[in-house]
Amino acid sequence: MDQHQIETELEFKAVRSSGPGGQHANKTSTKVELSFHVENSNGLSEAEKGRIQRKLENRINREGFLKMSSEDSRSQHSNREIVIHNFLELIKSALKRQKPRKKTKPSRASKLKRLHSKKKRSEIKANRRDPLK
Repeated sequence: MDQHQIETELEFKAVRSSGPGGQHANKTSTKVELSFHVENSNGLSEAEKGRIQRKLENRINREGFLKMSSEDSRSQHSNREIVIHNFLELIKSALKRQKPRKKTKPSRASKLKRLHSKKKRSEIKANRRDPLK
């Protein structure tokens, strides 16, 4: 993954932010929308593109664009930095390989401990019963 190359391929669009904010929100475009075409990227290898498309398939639209947006800040510049940071974190997490899970068995001591606690619990419940029955 070539991070610098990917950053040059990002497309940004500034739109009006939703929610409260009064006059400032009504006249300025502070929300930043980022779009990134996964297939046409030169910063990713073919294997990385496949992995990203598999892991982020629900976030990629029919045209092949991965879209994200940020409207956390009142500043367009801050929102741009935030959305770039979030995008890079998302890509890095999608490219990270998970360790294969190793199957384990419970130890002999843990089995005995479990059986002992079950036996003790059943004795407690048995002692609650009426002895005449």
